[in-house]
Amino acid sequence: MKRVVLIAAIAGLLAACAAPQQRVALPSAPPPGEPGNVAGLRADQIRAAFGEPAFVRKDGAVEMWRYDSATCKAFFFLYPDSGQMVVRHVETLPRGHDIAADSSCLDALLARKTAPVS
Repeated sequence: MKRVVLIAAIAGLLAACAAPQQRVALPSAPPPGEPGNVAGLRADQIRAAFGEPAFVRKDGAVEMWRYDSATCKAFFFLYPDSGQMVVRHVETLPRGHDIAADSSCLDALLARKTAPVS
């Protein structure tokens, strides 16, 4: 009896594996290209320009820094280079029209950092 139950269970698992799998479409990739004024900057330069990030995520040696404004978010991806963390990729939400980062978002974040406090 145990063999029959075991065989039925194995047959059920095999049938589930053979069933057609639904595929979910991935979103399209962001457009290529990096904003010329931030790609290649060191971590200390990003902090000096944009302030402290709202969020930092570390995955191994790579870091993602997120900056928030009222209208957009910017994501800086930093990689180790000669003992320092350096920006290799930037994206914004919403995205730019021809590259992954919208320069008006980055400008808004820079203005926020340098705006005088009243």
